[in-house]
Formats: sequence, structure tokens, C-alpha cells
Amino acid sequence: MRIFDPHIHMTSRTTDDYEAMYAAGVRAVVEPSFWLGQPRTSPASFFDYFDALLGWEPFRAAQYGISHHCTIALNPKEANDPACSPVLAELPRYLVKDQVVAVGEIGYDSMTPAEDTAMELQLQLAADHGLPALVHTPHRDKLAGLKRTIDVVRASALDTGRTLLDHLNESTVKEAKDSGAWLGFSVYPDTKMDEQRMVAVLEEFGPERVLVNSAADWGRSDPLKTRKVGEAMLAAGFDEDTVDLVLWRNPVAFYSLSGRLRLETPAVAATHEGNSILRGAPRSAESPRPAVPDGA
Repeated sequence: MRIFDPHIHMTSRTTDDYEAMYAAGVRAVVEPSFWLGQPRTSPASFFDYFDALLGWEPFRAAQYGISHHCTIALNPKEANDPACSPVLAELPRYLVKDQVVAVGEIGYDSMTPAEDTAMELQLQLAADHGLPALVHTPHRDKLAGLKRTIDVVRASALDTGRTLLDHLNESTVKEAKDSGAWLGFSVYPDTKMDEQRMVAVLEEFGPERVLVNSAADWGRSDPLKTRKVGEAMLAAGFDEDTVDLVLWRNPVAFYSLSGRLRLETPAVAATHEGNSILRGAPRSAESPRPAVPDGA
């Protein structure tokens, strides 16, 4: 079983997770930019984070045989913090990077005017850069939030068919499917979807344009949920080709809309005396920023 996790926050995971994911069949991931877990002290913290998504995390993933890409955005939760809004003006210099395969996560958290502004601006950036968009649908008042999201996307310069509406569930899947967007489902141990609910959705609505992710992050989550969904699909009578469609070919098709998806795992430098992490000399205040690895 080959697996592409289209939404997972590896910044919050350990190398043990990478090993377990590879053993489970995960060969590619996309890591959307998201919140820090606490209020940011300045926009500069975003830039260090974006740089890590472009250089450090692909290097770390490659050590375990996994291809890593990312999406870049001001996420909806932090769009409500005025201290973070300067990030919007800096996004274009990141959206041209080879590792960036979509603008995201964008969308709604609390459906505020600040989120409206960030959503509309970033949909325009996606259109301007020829990128698809990964859209976060709210965890509260989901159906109203989804309808508002679809209306904003339809009013934008970005075609609805180039958006992935994520964090869907049974209450939102029909409207999302009718919109023509791609359909994303996050499978968690306690919240969002679980394996059996995901199987029921696939039985009712079919596997076309459906992406399943673990969205594993700082909280209680499981980076192997994609594999567990595949196993649940097989147990329910889906054939291996349909499992491959949902867990591999659909995410490949969506992120290939960027024209930047490369599934080959890049070669990594040799380790030093058995250490898995290569360490350089500390950077002084006068020394230049370290170069981002080729392709980032």
C-alpha cells in the first residue's frame, strides 16, 4: 500500500514518526503551514518557520525515504492577530519556491472580517502564482462555514476545481462535492473523522477527488491514520485500486496542479560519526543566513 499524506504537520512530530510512517507505506507528505501553538511574538517567527518548511523538514523527511512538500500561508487562526498581518505582504517571495505546492492553510476559523480579508487576498495570490489552494473549513458551525467558504472561492480569481476543501465530515461533504472542489478529510483518534466514518462516506459519495489525511499535529493525533483508513477500506470490500486512488493518486493529482510536485526522494548527505542530524557552526550576528538546500 503506497500512501501520500496530503496534510500532516511534521514540524510537531518526531523521527520515530517518520520511521513508522515509512514502514506503513508513506512515501510522500505535504505539510501545510499552521499556528505555533501559542501567540507569535512577531511576524519574523513565520519567516523562520517557512524557511524550515522549505529546507530543514524536507531534509529530515528524506533521511527516512519520504518526499516532503509544503503549502505556505497565513493560517485563519492567526489571521485574527493584527501582529501577524504583515506576513501577508511577504508571502509572494515564498510562493515562488519549488517545494511550495499550494497556498494554505487558508480559510475560516471563527469567520471574522480579518479572516475574510486574509482569505480573499490569499486566493488571489494562489491565482497569481498558478497554485492550487488548501482551504481549512471551520471546526465550529461547519455547514455555515463551508457555504461561506464556497461563496468566497467562487467570487475569487481561483477556479473552484483548484481548491481542496479540508476537514470535511458527513455534514459538509455533499455541498463540498457539489461545488466541484476536491474533498479533504482529517482522521483523528478522538475528533474529526475516524476510519469507519470515512469508509461510510466513501461508500455513499465515492472515491473520486477524495483525499484522506492524518493532519497530525501538536495534539493527540496519529500519523498512521492514513494506513488505517486503507486497511478499513479493504476490510469493507473496497479493492486495492480504489485504496490506491484515495491514498495516492488523488493527492498526486491535486498537488500536481502546482506543476511542482516531485515524488523522488532527494539524496541526503552522509551522516557524521553516526549522528543522524548534521550540525554546522553557530551563526553569528555578522554571518549570512545559511543557504536553503537546492530545490527549496
